[in-house]
Amino acid sequence: MLAVTKASLKAIFRSPSAVLFSIGFPLVFILVFGFLGNNRGTSVQIAFTPATDTANVLYQSLQKIGSLKIVQKDTNLIREDLEKGRITALLHIEEKPSNNSPYQINIKSSEAVQPQNLTILRSLLEAVIAGLNQQQFPENSTIATINQQVEKIPGRIYRTIDFILPGQLGFSLLSAGVFGVAFLFFNLRQQLVLKRFYATPIRRGYIVVGEGLGRMLFQLMTAVIIVGIGHFAFNFTLVHGLRTFIDILLLSSFSLLLFMGFGFIVSSLAKTESTIPPFANMITLPQFLLAGTFFSIDAFPKWLQPFCNILPLTHFNNAMRNIAFEGASITDVGFELGILAIWTIVVYAIAIKTFKWE
Repeated sequence: MLAVTKASLKAIFRSPSAVLFSIGFPLVFILVFGFLGNNRGTSVQIAFTPATDTANVLYQSLQKIGSLKIVQKDTNLIREDLEKGRITALLHIEEKPSNNSPYQINIKSSEAVQPQNLTILRSLLEAVIAGLNQQQFPENSTIATINQQVEKIPGRIYRTIDFILPGQLGFSLLSAGVFGVAFLFFNLRQQLVLKRFYATPIRRGYIVVGEGLGRMLFQLMTAVIIVGIGHFAFNFTLVHGLRTFIDILLLSSFSLLLFMGFGFIVSSLAKTESTIPPFANMITLPQFLLAGTFFSIDAFPKWLQPFCNILPLTHFNNAMRNIAFEGASITDVGFELGILAIWTIVVYAIAIKTFKWE
């Protein structure tokens, strides 16, 4: 079995297409998004506290400002976004009657927010207040004042690379698992290599496991390269350092085992080599586009999101981001691992039924 593994690993390294799809393409995306991520935009997203007075003209005027994007989510999700710097500030408009100002705006932000975004927000608030004052409040009175003390909560900057790298690692694993295994076993079957293996004293299971181990070792090497470049070149977050890195490798190994099962099915169903790409694309393309690989699932219509949430790559991406950025351990992503385990059982049940030696 180890001899088969060694031979398989050598064959992979001698295949330019395997190296290109597994390492080259993901690295290109990581480099592009990594450089873009070093210069984040100045979009200003805000949210309001549940206790905010929404009946006043100030709140209604802020809703009409095109430069402000008002986020409406659960309180816990708002705090999570604030800690990651996705939301610039949480505003609280309170009624505070006085001779000069009936309202006060309190700002809560986090250490993860870019300082220039807070400056832009303050300027927008002041402009809205000045406009309302000209219309309704003569002389020195003003409709609202801005609390100069900004409350800040701890947070880590959520860079573009923290979102895009897990997706690109999933892209690499899924591509290798489906396309790599499908072409490998189809060619071994067509060239009667599997049939010759079958006639040797090697157990059939060892033949398959040996080839699979070669593929898995190669992909784990690519995972080390992808995560290493992301971390050292673009500050990809590994909250607990080496422990987080090991958890990522464990998750990658488990997910690759599932993705290889898709490859076994494709290699068995394909009648000719030219039919492999259509079969493989039917499995991979929807996941590349709909599983949060390049952008968040929240960007899709509500009716499409349930379908996105059953895809195995979605749960790999979610688990990967939770481990890398949130600091979760491999045991803390039990839900995602459970979904991947269910997929693994179903996929290999089909693979065993369809697998052919010749």
